Amino acid sequence: MTKKILIVDDDPHILEVTKFALEKADMETASAVDGAEALEVFDSFKPDLVVLDINLPEMDGLEVCKEIRKTSTVPVLFLSSRDEEIDRIIGLEIGGDDYVTKPFSPRELVARVNVILRRTKPAPEIDEDDIIHTHGKLLLEPVKHLAEWDGKAMTLTATEYAILTCFVRYNHRVLNRDMIVSHAYPDNIHVSDRTIDSHIRHIRGKFSALGCGDSIETVHGVGYRIGDCQ
Repeated sequence: MTKKILIVDDDPHILEVTKFALEKADMETASAVDGAEALEVFDSFKPDLVVLDINLPEMDGLEVCKEIRKTSTVPVLFLSSRDEEIDRIIGLEIGGDDYVTKPFSPRELVARVNVILRRTKPAPEIDEDDIIHTHGKLLLEPVKHLAEWDGKAMTLTATEYAILTCFVRYNHRVLNRDMIVSHAYPDNIHVSDRTIDSHIRHIRGKFSALGCGDSIETVHGVGYRIGDCQ
């Protein structure tokens, strides 16, 4: 099935290049040039992924992402002309799935979009034992992208879900960042340690909001492991 991609950028050249690259990769696209239009098109187009510029006029991309996250877990790939770590961290903290800095290679952008879409696609065949994972009060049902703690729904991005599933599958084993990257980013796209740390911090925050304070433990100098989730 053809994937639908919403491209949001106020630069006509970026829109044209991105649209051409994605459509050449057999994806359907729609576009918007500001935040308000992006939210309108998002509701009507119902995309499978959003390519979202941070530096938009009036309502910036971070605010657009916050609005999308109120009702949807659709993946968001941020674009920005500023190669500042704070932008990347903030984008991931509010629910972004990846980040590309301008100027970028259209081939890299398409590759990153494909990686995210593959992570969000349910596997065609799933063993019965893999349908539901439980750990303490945590329940994960990958085929439905369902996550619950103590019966309360958790809203996770595709990357956060992949990371949390990795922790549950390996139970109390300590995972270093490279191991987490290999499971959450199977196509080996370069991901920095800070990116993983940001995703972990975001997952912890979602557990904490539900009343769980022992979700993911830091093992200093080694990596992370899942807590008791009680």
